[in-house]
Amino acid sequence: MVFDRFVVGTLQTNCYLLGDPDARKAVAIDPGAEGERIARRVEELGLELVAILITHAHADHIKDAWSLKNALGGKIHMHRADCVILVHSMVAMGFRHALHPKWVETSVDVFLNEGDVLQFGSIDLKVIETPGHTPGHVAFHLAAAGFIFVGDTLLAGSIGRTDFPGGSFSQLIQSVRGKIFPLKGTTVVYPGHGSETTIEGEIIRNPFFQ
Repeated sequence: MVFDRFVVGTLQTNCYLLGDPDARKAVAIDPGAEGERIARRVEELGLELVAILITHAHADHIKDAWSLKNALGGKIHMHRADCVILVHSMVAMGFRHALHPKWVETSVDVFLNEGDVLQFGSIDLKVIETPGHTPGHVAFHLAAAGFIFVGDTLLAGSIGRTDFPGGSFSQLIQSVRGKIFPLKGTTVVYPGHGSETTIEGEIIRNPFFQ
């Protein structure tokens, strides 16, 4: 499996690229900036970008999703509950056409739900709803590799902010305790910012869960 991480944009957001070299398929998670750089890497690898997966709709995680789609294709996947956040993010970035009432519906190709399994060649990602940072936040669990991509729900030694509109501290804590921590302790956690960690490590050391 191809696995690349790009640290992009002024907020140093982690974008992840997963690829199946046999099926020649790739997926990008949270292309928040530097879409041209990500596109070049996909082309260098000789892969087809088939999906763009969004953990949540904050601008630093979605800004280059549509330019990447326009360049290489790939359906944009996101949870419906973050559509309101998406509109505000687009407006904040100056995309005033986001105010069109049908814009969000026509710009997200696949709405994600708890338990969905997204299959791209040998890559099977299970969708886990983890609200708290945003109402429609999701994580993507790649059980075969022992990975989980958690966006801004869980960070190494910390958690994502919950003081933005739609955020909920209690809901985020519940999401981590109920949805992420029950997975295998050796599961590698790939967050939206900062370095990777493990579930076991966060259970032991994260001060928000002591």
